[in-house]
Amino acid sequence: MSLVRRAPLRFVLAALVAAALSALTVGPAQAAAYRYWGFYQLTGSSWAFAQKGPDQTMPKDGSVDGWRFAVADEASTRYPRAVLTFDQVCGSTPAESGKKRVGLVVDFGRPADSADGATPPAPKALCAVVASDATSAAVLAAAGDVRTEKGLVCGVAGYPTSDCGGAVKEVSPEAKAADQPVTIAAPAATPSSSATSPSASATDVAAAPTSGTSGGTVAAYVIAGLVLLALIAYLLVRSRSRARRDG
Repeated sequence: MSLVRRAPLRFVLAALVAAALSALTVGPAQAAAYRYWGFYQLTGSSWAFAQKGPDQTMPKDGSVDGWRFAVADEASTRYPRAVLTFDQVCGSTPAESGKKRVGLVVDFGRPADSADGATPPAPKALCAVVASDATSAAVLAAAGDVRTEKGLVCGVAGYPTSDCGGAVKEVSPEAKAADQPVTIAAPAATPSSSATSPSASATDVAAAPTSGTSGGTVAAYVIAGLVLLALIAYLLVRSRSRARRDG
């Protein structure tokens, strides 16, 4: 192969190496963060993110809804900071014909979660007695006035007074910090179990900044590795071919 014919190939290989190195230096994109009310449901002994909106969710009698105001990005979740069972919240509330009892836990979050560092109301739990066909939106209304915009829950019991799911350009270190356990008085609690803290399974699993690689970053490493392996294979074949010619 002449020098003139080898030059384009060398150029292509150089471009591939440059692309591989660029891929290796690409970091995961910064996920957008928002300040909003999150809707959860108690599953077993831990909170799970609700699969539908509160106006489309019809909780069963004996279930527990949870709400948490916080700053979080698309890859993280801020659960209510305490787990209370239905018996703890509604155990002392008698059943009524034609109605259902749904436990409700409302966590207004931390000062770091607010837009202006304001002190949020204390978390609370109550037993909502609603119509048998009531949705979780009706259950939440038992906690106080609910402010909504375009189908989003923006404020509960007057908190916060403004904003609705606004984007947060820069999340403070305090807002990124892991949650600390809180005490929430349970209406049906006994003196020995008047409050609960998060169970191990309900710990804020995504409170701290994520340090793992994203799917895009992993793909970049795989592509870069394949390119480098192809380059090494080419050099080996070329070296052996030249050695045979020289021999």
